[in-house]
Amino acid sequence: MPEIRRQRPAPPPAPDPQFADDVQYYLSLQPRQLPSRYFYDALGSAIFEAICRLPWYRVTRAEERLLDAHAREIFDLAGRPTHLVELGSGSGEKLARLIERGWTISSRLDVELVDVSGSALDAARHRLSTIEGVRVSMHQASYQQGLTSLSPSSDRHARTLMLFLGSNLGNFDRPDAEVFLRSARAALTAGDAFLIGTDLVKPEPQLLLAYDDPLGVTAAFNRNLLVRVNRELGADFDLSRFHHRAIWNAEESRVEMHLVSDGRQHVRIAGTDLALSFTDGESIWTESSYKFEAADVVARLAGTHFSPIAQWVDEPAQFGLTLARAV
Repeated sequence: MPEIRRQRPAPPPAPDPQFADDVQYYLSLQPRQLPSRYFYDALGSAIFEAICRLPWYRVTRAEERLLDAHAREIFDLAGRPTHLVELGSGSGEKLARLIERGWTISSRLDVELVDVSGSALDAARHRLSTIEGVRVSMHQASYQQGLTSLSPSSDRHARTLMLFLGSNLGNFDRPDAEVFLRSARAALTAGDAFLIGTDLVKPEPQLLLAYDDPLGVTAAFNRNLLVRVNRELGADFDLSRFHHRAIWNAEESRVEMHLVSDGRQHVRIAGTDLALSFTDGESIWTESSYKFEAADVVARLAGTHFSPIAQWVDEPAQFGLTLARAV
């Protein structure tokens, strides 16, 4: 009888030391927190792409409408750039639409993508590779890390357009948002351009539906953060005992997402030697999404050494694109 050899499963990858350190630090705070940047593992990135298709999450479609309508104008006002940088590129669909509608194929277009998700970068590279004349390079990194690793242009006369779309600025609190904008400006040369998307203040019911949809997709996105901690750090979070909550904090002009404990429970995270006790109703704060007034966006850019050039607002969804020049 032939010998049956069973292949042993591959050992799980070693946990990211930074992830372990951040989980230990933020879960030890009061209130307990987890950084939203860790949503975007492969599964989290896929769930977020599904969120972008939900009828209650209007940001993506509004931004795509603005890019479709103003792509040529954006390229013209930005000085016909030949170097594009997108921070938080996701699937690359929005950047591809901008290029296809606004760029004239007269020279090579160098594109650099920065994203924490490797699967998102792969999807973006595949999407952009379908456009003739586009050369893509990628940086799997945080925004700040990506800004320090961008390639300098070999042509001192070439212009760069940096994009920060999807209202990602809303994930920073006010001091950190200013630090980020100053870092983005420092990565550019005077005369380069910066295009930023921002979700604007709107009625509370509309905001909350976008972050607590009837299908429960955003809830799955939120709870997947605990799945990741379980998988990568050997935690024993019971997903069935944490529910998703979204609230509108009008005083701070932000939507907050939380994971709320159903009852008293204990959780151990082997990869951090952390043991936690949760009371009934105690939450883990996982995301803040700040909403803006259109004039406030212009003022913030002007205060961080950008000169605003143009602003376009999708009125039905109350979402804005603002183009500025580095000065």
